[in-house]
Amino acid sequence: MDTIATPVPAADPLEASFDIVARQDRTEADVAALRTEVDDVKARVDRIGRAAQRPALSAEASAPEVKGFVEGYLRRGSVAEIKSVSGASPSDGGYAVPHQIDALIARQLVEISPIRSLAQVVQTGSAGYRKLVTTGGTASGWVSETAARPETATPDFAEIAPPTGELYANPAASQAMLDDAGFDLESWLASEIAVEFARAEGAAFVNGSGIDQPAGFLTAPDSTADDGARAFGTLQYLGTGDAAGLGSAAELALLDLVHALKAGHRQGASFVMNARTLADIRKLKTADGAFLWQPGLVEGQPDRLLGYPVVEAEDMPDVAAGATPIAFGNFRHGYLIAEHTATQILRDPFTNKPFVHFYATRRVGGQVLDSNAIKLLKIEE
Repeated sequence: MDTIATPVPAADPLEASFDIVARQDRTEADVAALRTEVDDVKARVDRIGRAAQRPALSAEASAPEVKGFVEGYLRRGSVAEIKSVSGASPSDGGYAVPHQIDALIARQLVEISPIRSLAQVVQTGSAGYRKLVTTGGTASGWVSETAARPETATPDFAEIAPPTGELYANPAASQAMLDDAGFDLESWLASEIAVEFARAEGAAFVNGSGIDQPAGFLTAPDSTADDGARAFGTLQYLGTGDAAGLGSAAELALLDLVHALKAGHRQGASFVMNARTLADIRKLKTADGAFLWQPGLVEGQPDRLLGYPVVEAEDMPDVAAGATPIAFGNFRHGYLIAEHTATQILRDPFTNKPFVHFYATRRVGGQVLDSNAIKLLKIEE
């Protein structure tokens, strides 16, 4: 059977012309929209290029939370901007400092505070910190292959709970300084807080009373008894053999001080004294005329005494009768610093107009951790 093809009606010429015009209109509209987008991209690139030519005040300022904290809260006191800051705690009237600024404060504390750079530092999430330490190893014994195994003694434990206090600083800046865009507010504030915190905590880690502040290692009880014979938490001290000073055999007293420390603690041990005591120590010589004190041979390395680093801590006492001017030990094993991780800042523009005060607080505690890891040299016969 033959197939009959159905004829296709010819397109209406008028309708075809309408389709061509419509397609041309859409193409022109698309081209116009594309040109608009290109112009917008060029404008954004120009703005980014101009912004890149302006140097940032600091690396920390590029972070969104730091910029919001500095420009919104510190400069203008705008609480609305605090929503961008992590760790906000408005219940006590202050806000947590962003991580970048807090890290800058911590770095400067380590550089300025000598004991902090030596001691063991732990970060806490609450106001207090507690740690259990053993005061003696687990007992053991020898037996034959088939003999019974009697029970061994249980080790004794002691609790370490460093006394804690609230450390604060209250620097001030005029409103005109805060309004000046060229004033590097975050670096200035971190530096001011760090210097004040380092001064206060440096004194507390050495001579702190333990009442609303850390307990310094020089305020711990001391005794002449050897390790194992002293009570836990009691430091051992050695006398100089002279009731008024270092004595005629000061180099021998220093050698005795070094070797009073067990070998495991001597790895990483340091001498700690103030500048006036160090001036006396630098004059000491051996029998063949060589100085006991040796300067650091490379920039950045500490000076050494009997082969061990010397750290200057201005809060150590001077050489005087009954004083303890020199400490030697492994402070990472012997002294514990517990601090709350977040620094709090309260902006106060009202107390001392036209100055704006920045009341910064941080909880810090400290206590002797292992009393066998620190030895003292006392001025006495």
